[in-house]
Amino acid sequence: MKNALESLGYSLAGLALLLAVWWVGGRIVEASDDLYAFADFAPAQTLERLSEMIRTGEAIQITIPSLIRVASGLFWAIAIGVPVGILVGAITGFRKLTNVPFQFLRMISPLSWMPIAVMAFATWEGAIVFLITVAAIWPVLFSTASGLRRIEPSWFKVARNLGARPWHLLFVIILPAISQDILSGIRLALGVAWIILVPAEYLGVTSGLGYAINDARDTLEYDRLAATVVIIGVIGFSLDSLLQLAIAKLSWLRSS
Repeated sequence: MKNALESLGYSLAGLALLLAVWWVGGRIVEASDDLYAFADFAPAQTLERLSEMIRTGEAIQITIPSLIRVASGLFWAIAIGVPVGILVGAITGFRKLTNVPFQFLRMISPLSWMPIAVMAFATWEGAIVFLITVAAIWPVLFSTASGLRRIEPSWFKVARNLGARPWHLLFVIILPAISQDILSGIRLALGVAWIILVPAEYLGVTSGLGYAINDARDTLEYDRLAATVVIIGVIGFSLDSLLQLAIAKLSWLRSS
């Protein structure tokens, strides 16, 4: 209980510090003749507009399409990344063969694929999901491969001696053993996908958080723009915290 209260205290103090810096920045902007037009970025105006967006349902309306796109992109990243990661971790020849191509592709900015995505997919939705998938697949793949390589080899020997077949090895040994690594990869992938989402939603769609930011900028509604940024931060932090709790639940290292 003491540790939990201490952690909560530090969290609240950090949040208060962030708000204080934001408030000071807002006052500086408001007092500047050159920056006065951006005064709506200040906390009071932003939080007032955020309250209005929540009350009218606009916050939910702009959030749901983005969550669907991120979920779709993560689904494909997991569906492809986990099996390929298992192959990379289990087969030495495959790992050596794919190491250079995978490392090369991993270092290419996901947004660099934007022109190809637009040409390859018939809809903007498909292009956005593709960009999110390209961004999210590498943390999942490499975390899965790394987790598999850390499994104690004697586990497989014992399982084979007991008559386990490849299917049993996969579902009884491999997946339970690397589940924490997979979730860690998904957590990293979510962070990358959440960052890629906003610029990806500039691609011609008329919904989502990225579109809302672009629209608020074009209409000079800076309080709405800042409120949308707050929504993005809150949702991203919440999703990351949920994954962090899931990882802690699966941890094999229990405190005594």
